[in-house]
Amino acid sequence: MTDSTLPLARIEIERSAAVERGYWRSVLGRLRHDPTTLVCLGLLALIVLAVVFAPLLAPHDPYATGISRRLKPIGTAGYPLGTDELGRCILSRILYGGRISLFMGTFPVAVAFVIGGALGIVAGFYGGRVNMAIMRVMDVFYAFPSVLLAVGVSGALGGGMVNGVVSLILIFIPPICRIAESSTTQVRNLDFVEAARASGAGAWPILRTHVLGNVLAPIMIYASGLVSVSIVIASGLSFLGLGVRPPEPDWGLMLSTLRPAIYVQPWVAAMPGVAIFIVSMCFNLVSDGLRSAMDVKM
Repeated sequence: MTDSTLPLARIEIERSAAVERGYWRSVLGRLRHDPTTLVCLGLLALIVLAVVFAPLLAPHDPYATGISRRLKPIGTAGYPLGTDELGRCILSRILYGGRISLFMGTFPVAVAFVIGGALGIVAGFYGGRVNMAIMRVMDVFYAFPSVLLAVGVSGALGGGMVNGVVSLILIFIPPICRIAESSTTQVRNLDFVEAARASGAGAWPILRTHVLGNVLAPIMIYASGLVSVSIVIASGLSFLGLGVRPPEPDWGLMLSTLRPAIYVQPWVAAMPGVAIFIVSMCFNLVSDGLRSAMDVKM
């Protein structure tokens, strides 16, 4: 590069950085004017803080049983949300169970985001036989409904929290991979990628510099919407006895064990379901808000 081209290159870099800063400022500006997303983000932050500080907030030991106080109604002194079939505090179990449910919602999606995103980007960038090999494997997983696949994998592995996480990772890799492949296929044919190839840049520099920055946003937005799905499916596995094992205070497991109490204390039995609904709805609305703010078309 000659001395005369250095100022031009510097100007181009500064212009690109200014465009990037302007984009993120516009995203933050749109988020500030989206009350639904802000309320849901605030509610999720409060929920995360509550489950993190569950030992300080829980009024009782979530594992402490007492037959004499079983199925107490909501509003009982010392038990704001009542007690379950073994006399355990529902509020304490919901707080502690939130740790498991949030982990089961976020960790499988994060792992699937890394694996599925990498596979999809490679498939979309190289195309040809590489694309066919990767995407045909992903199509095999699409032959089964996600819930049935999770139940089948978890049942085959023997249930339990670890096997439940594995089953969730397996069902989330294919859709994330497909989104990554579609986004990368669109980007790889754009002019700036062709110009980078013409300049002699290798595959990895092009992927790192030109492709990743343009495909990560749609992949991340799609993955954020899967967190609520992961929470619901993980709760369903626990409800069926294929996820978290007793006596852990998982929300889905709590729904399962409180089924007989629905005719005696229906509001108490519904509390874990309410927690699942609120958290799942918040994640869905936040994902929609981020998609709108980032102007991602999917």
